[in-house]
Parts: sequence; C-alpha cells; structure tokens
Amino acid sequence: MGTYYQFCPVSKALEVLDERWTLLIVRELLMGSRHFNDIRRGVPRMSPALLVKRLQRLERVGVVERFPDGNKVIYRLTPAGKDLQQIVDGLGDWSLRWLPELGDEDLDPHLLFWDMRRQVSREDLPPGRTVVHVQLGDVDPKSQRWWLVLAADDADVCDFDPGLPVAVTLETTLRCMTHLWRGEISWREAVRAGDLIANGSRTATRAVPRWLNVRAAPGDPRPQFSVSGRLAVDLRA
Repeated sequence: MGTYYQFCPVSKALEVLDERWTLLIVRELLMGSRHFNDIRRGVPRMSPALLVKRLQRLERVGVVERFPDGNKVIYRLTPAGKDLQQIVDGLGDWSLRWLPELGDEDLDPHLLFWDMRRQVSREDLPPGRTVVHVQLGDVDPKSQRWWLVLAADDADVCDFDPGLPVAVTLETTLRCMTHLWRGEISWREAVRAGDLIANGSRTATRAVPRWLNVRAAPGDPRPQFSVSGRLAVDLRA
C-alpha cells in the first residue's frame, strides 16, 4: 500500500483506492457480482492471485465483507463501499465526456456481453426465454458469434450455440456495439448508418433495444461521437 503522508482527505482516500484494479473490483460489486468467479469475469485480465490480494485489502479497510455460502464465499460492499457509487459513476461520466477514444485493445467481446447480460431490462422481456444472436464482423472468427439468453429471472451469455430458437439476430461490429453500450450513439443512428442490422420479426426487432437496455439517454450533454470513436463536430454551434 502506498502512503502519501498527507492529512488531505483526498490523499487518505487514494491510499486505499488508487491501487491498480481496486475501483474496478468495487465497480463489479456495485454491479451485483457476489462470487469470486463473477468478479473475475468483470476483470478478465486480472490474475486470480491479485484479485484475492485486492479483496483481502478491501476487507481489511472496511470496504468489503465476506460471508460463507456453502462451499463458496459471498463478497458484499459495506456501507463504506456502497458510498463509493457516486465516485465510480462520476469517473465513468467524466471519462465518457473527456476521454472518448477507444483503441482496438480496449474492445473485448467477453467483457462487453458479460456487462450486457447483467443490465438487461427484464421487465421488458416477453414470457419465457428470449435469445438474441449477435454476429460481430470485425473480430477473430472464434469470437464472432454470441448468444444472449434472456428471461425475467435470469440472463446468460454463450459463445456457442445453445440450440434455442433465436428471436433476433444482430449483425454489427464489436466497435459499434461497444459505442452503443456506452451510450455514445443511439440504436437508430447505428441502423441508419448501416452499422447495425437486426433480423427477426418486426415486433422483436423493434423491442430488442429495450430488452438489451442500450438506449442512449436523450438530452445527454456529452459530446457526440461517431462509431469510429472520433468527435463529431456540430457545425450548427
């Protein structure tokens, strides 16, 4: 642990929070991850050993607590940990506004679909299971096909065909899907640009943006970006 030896409250907070991966672990717990393997799926490039170390550190400083769950352990944020919600949200909003550029190395289909799976708008889903098949045209062939299996009580993501009827097939790119998910472009804009094609019944293709909860918020004051991630200058300003 680094120590700044300053009385400044910011420096004292950073002694806990500025270690690499720490706030991303907090983000995962804020997003609902409870078990070790679920947290790992949200930070796939972090080693298991380092994740153990960071969780132990967060437990010692009173940000995380752990409970037995059969043969597993449940991790939960304490009130101090939950109070970090506004900081994590603020960092995300700041990044979207001022650090919009995404390199190819930042794009990860495993992380994207894991994040999408847990933020599905379940109240908008039809009864039973609904499958959305996504085909990505700009990644390695082994990572091009994904299936989101959605239900009101559960949601899962598969990188193999689960053998279930598909309601909608989306043809797009990983970059486009990532920008949609980050709220930088709208579903309609991606369709109009030809960067997203939805195949299925008219009812399903109209509903899928609600199912996946990828709507861009209207009136968002953030600068507007193209699918490439570059700033789109508004000449009317």
